[in-house]
Amino acid sequence: MTDIKVDLRQVKSFLTDNQLDTYRKKVADTFKTIYSRSGAGNDFLGWVDLPSSITPEFIKDIKTKAEELRRKSEVFVVVGIGGSYLGARAVIEALSNHFSTMVNTGNPVIVYAGHNMSEDYMHDLLKLLDEKDYSMTVISKSGTTTEPAVAFRILKNHIEKKYGKDEARTRIVAITDKAKGALKVLSDSEGYKTYVVPDDVGGRYSVLTPVGLLPIAVAGVDIEKLVAGAQLMEKYCMDNQNDSNVAAQYAVARQALYHNGKATEILVNYEPRLCYFSEWWKQLYGESEGKDGKGIFPASVTFTTDLHSMGQYIQEGVRNLIETVISVENPANEIRIPSDEANLDQMNYIAGRRLNEVNRTAEKATILAHVDGGVPNIRIAVPGIDAKVLGQLIYFFEMGCALSGYMLEVNPFDQPGVEAYKKNMFALLGKPGYEELREKLLKR
Repeated sequence: MTDIKVDLRQVKSFLTDNQLDTYRKKVADTFKTIYSRSGAGNDFLGWVDLPSSITPEFIKDIKTKAEELRRKSEVFVVVGIGGSYLGARAVIEALSNHFSTMVNTGNPVIVYAGHNMSEDYMHDLLKLLDEKDYSMTVISKSGTTTEPAVAFRILKNHIEKKYGKDEARTRIVAITDKAKGALKVLSDSEGYKTYVVPDDVGGRYSVLTPVGLLPIAVAGVDIEKLVAGAQLMEKYCMDNQNDSNVAAQYAVARQALYHNGKATEILVNYEPRLCYFSEWWKQLYGESEGKDGKGIFPASVTFTTDLHSMGQYIQEGVRNLIETVISVENPANEIRIPSDEANLDQMNYIAGRRLNEVNRTAEKATILAHVDGGVPNIRIAVPGIDAKVLGQLIYFFEMGCALSGYMLEVNPFDQPGVEAYKKNMFALLGKPGYEELREKLLKR
């Protein structure tokens, strides 16, 4: 069994039984395509049995290195872009104190680099690192992706000046290809501790590889529980290759709605700690489905905050929307609303109630209002937010994405469109070999 439940009650009024059945009938064959590795992009299906392939020895190695880095670091820098940092950040922020940069949690503060090209961001980061003991991981299969490569060049120079080359190499971990690429060559020559990005796991599916597990462990998260949750969901999916499977229910609903004119999916959370989980989800689904002129556009909001900014559009804007709500049934803490004698704010009618009761009521009220306004809602319920649940949720969305992509008849595991801007950037920056393209671009 799994802790994740999918509620489609607020979807069915938007679809006929025939529309749902069209995709339900595809479920068994789509699972077969995944498990037989016979579909497009099958050389990137290593994530399917990744959780069960993680050994206790491997986890021990990750935890040992993470503890070494924790002992010498006030700050830990994760250098990477896209799937090289989003999965780790999603888990870390979901399981950290909301104000971890301002309170002493006993864990290093995790910061990120190589995910933008902002000079001011890098300036501020270097000023911070001047004052703090730090270490870092650089994550790149090739070592030549522009954003992390430039950031690592700058940070490598900084850490070697601060600590000297011998000490610096003990503070740098490279997560890269097992045999080739610029970062692998550099790591071997410098003597960095390295971990491997598996050849058959794409970046957006890599959170349960060292790409995610090392930074998550440095942050103090129990990676054994995270992996155990993913293993539970892996087994559940293997044992339930039919339309009762929660990942299949999600894939079926979103594809049926898409083919009924709903082309934008908004992932909704009512817990701000899930903000970066939404960012990871957006990359997972955007890169996997957005190709061949097809795909649901992934967006996200955090309610109730964004009800006061995006709520009007969702309620009454273009009716091409789906909302998928991650519903957290039990928070980790309890706060009750006090009574006030003056009652100037007129809130005494909810005095004594838990804040979570109000939050859950807002969730239900919003779902009903948006459904009445023409927006179908898929509700994904989880009992709470902990490492085990997050492990399940990660694998749930990964499997849901693979199922949905194959039902859409695209390759869910490539991203050819990402290369277009890179070629233009290389040409405009004057990279050798791009002279002809540079001339064409400069004329535009």
